[in-house]
Amino acid sequence: MSTWDEIRTAYHVARMGTVSGAADALGVHHATVIRHIDSLEGRLGVKLFQRHARGYTSTEAGRDLFQVAQATDDQFTQLVGRIKGRGDEVSGELVVTSLSAASPRLTPTIAKFQALYPGLMVRFLTGEEVLRLEYGEAHVALRAGEKPDNPDNVVQPFQSLCVSLYASEAYIEKNGRPETLDDLSGHAFIGYDNLNSRAPYFRWLMARVSPEQMVFRATDNRVVKDAIAAGVGIGFVSCWDDSGDDLVRLFPPQKEWSAPLWLVTHVDLHRTTKVQAFLKFLKEEAKTW
Repeated sequence: MSTWDEIRTAYHVARMGTVSGAADALGVHHATVIRHIDSLEGRLGVKLFQRHARGYTSTEAGRDLFQVAQATDDQFTQLVGRIKGRGDEVSGELVVTSLSAASPRLTPTIAKFQALYPGLMVRFLTGEEVLRLEYGEAHVALRAGEKPDNPDNVVQPFQSLCVSLYASEAYIEKNGRPETLDDLSGHAFIGYDNLNSRAPYFRWLMARVSPEQMVFRATDNRVVKDAIAAGVGIGFVSCWDDSGDDLVRLFPPQKEWSAPLWLVTHVDLHRTTKVQAFLKFLKEEAKTW
């Protein structure tokens, strides 16, 4: 029995709070869990848990061990993701990350690609969090804004994210339509909950409307679009996602609203069959966007 087996057991006991929960997570008998804990505590000469009727609670030493074990477990998980991406077949797991505004074009493209390779399992992760390609958290990233400068990444120019200001027919009927970009006073706006968002169009908006005009804030582009469609106010929507919902484009897209998009891969995975196949397919599909 290795010390790591015991540490891993203790990690799951701390995470689950019970011997039975840890046993289920590890696929072992609960007696094995107890034996591992007793052995590790004996080896270290400290108590890692306080036993009580409801389960196990970590002591200070147990919390220290939990943090180290969690970091190690995360690193193993990331390593597995990177190893899985190095095969010579288009199969297994493909992890793609982008801002959610790209989903109306990117999701159908991923679906077409997956249809060509039935053995492929796709994870499409969206949001403002920048996943670490060097840890295998994603195979391909679509990023907006300034060109990423990590020297371990392969960065390729892709397209520009087109956005514009939209409102619903109901909002315009009730509140009127701004005639120029200097005619925004008196209107209600919808934006991001993160006031420090790096999106150029949101920074543009925040510089031109008062805090009182920002009546609705959300963390997701889909929610922003839904709020615009519901007549709450005016907001930015991707030109890739402006169909349906009776949305009215108020102005042509402006250069200062757009953001360049970059295809980013890690140098260790860039030349793998799976990543190359997806990048080639994506670039061809994007010609029709």
